[in-house]
Amino acid sequence: MPKSMGAVKQAIPAEMGGETVAVMSSSGAPAKAVAGRKILPIVEGLVLVAALLAPLVLQDYLTVFATRVIILALFALSFDLVWGYAGIMSFGQALFFGSAGYGVALLARDLDVTNIFLVLPAGTLIGLTFALLLGGFLLLGRHPSSVIFVSLGTLTGSYAADRLARGWYYLGGQNGIPSIAPMSLGTYEFTEGPSFYYLVLGILVVVYLLCRFLVRSQFGLALAGLRENEQRIAFFGYKAQHLKAIIFTIGGAIAGLAGSLYAFHEGFVWPNMVGVVVSTQVVLYVLFGGSGTLIGAVIGTVIVEGVSFWLSDNYRDIWPIILGLLLLLVILFRPLGLISLVLGERERVGSFGARRKEKRNAP
Repeated sequence: MPKSMGAVKQAIPAEMGGETVAVMSSSGAPAKAVAGRKILPIVEGLVLVAALLAPLVLQDYLTVFATRVIILALFALSFDLVWGYAGIMSFGQALFFGSAGYGVALLARDLDVTNIFLVLPAGTLIGLTFALLLGGFLLLGRHPSSVIFVSLGTLTGSYAADRLARGWYYLGGQNGIPSIAPMSLGTYEFTEGPSFYYLVLGILVVVYLLCRFLVRSQFGLALAGLRENEQRIAFFGYKAQHLKAIIFTIGGAIAGLAGSLYAFHEGFVWPNMVGVVVSTQVVLYVLFGGSGTLIGAVIGTVIVEGVSFWLSDNYRDIWPIILGLLLLLVILFRPLGLISLVLGERERVGSFGARRKEKRNAP
């Protein structure tokens, strides 16, 4: 283990889980921290079981709605990585989401390319490329970028993309690109319904597990230290801005994947997909559910979209006001999100509490 990583592990107490965690000091001597019971895997398991059973009990139109929610949950996952773990407030996450949607829509319209093994990697690559370019500009300058600079920079990028899409005839202007051909696998076409639902659910589970592995790795530990104390991480020899650029790019790739799925599920793309409204929407998902937990982003998306759907159906005139008040109450009284109702601070991914004292061995 590099000496610098050992120093990081010494500076940041071990993540508390349901098992004994070995913590390496800078001298290489292990120190064991006994953790309490894990709640996070239980929450993740319950959410997965509910998602698997949902199409069996939901009506057809609700299955279509649930598919859209899962795609948005994948989008929220990308933002939680960027903000919840690296502390980058990206108000332009929709730029990667929408640009990938437009990219695959153009592939389907102009080149008649709808094969799932072509369009989804293409959308992921588009999101990754845009995130790499924007992240390189905002994060890899000569001097470290401030949070405000990055926030306003991503916001500007999203707004500029929205205006470009609205004014570019090739992209359909205000109307966007309608009537996108269904995504296909050979002769089979993925249409709205259980098949598309389980496809996006499988993709979400795979991406979620990869993200969980990432944040539990040495790289994730460095990210946690970056969020808690960036100056100390830089003192240990890490290039903080490079770490931010890497996670920013990964987040852009996941957002691009979500945007590709969203375009084929909805059957059209429009300028709002790259704009400020969708960028703000994903921030609310993560705030409501709980940042820095991954599962909080998923839960927040499901609750916000579900409550919005129910309110708009029953209180058509005032539902945005009611939803806004609910979001405000949660943020005021549960700043760590709804996940904090069941998840302790020590188990929050990327948040590290004090080590427990070791029991001294009897002489």
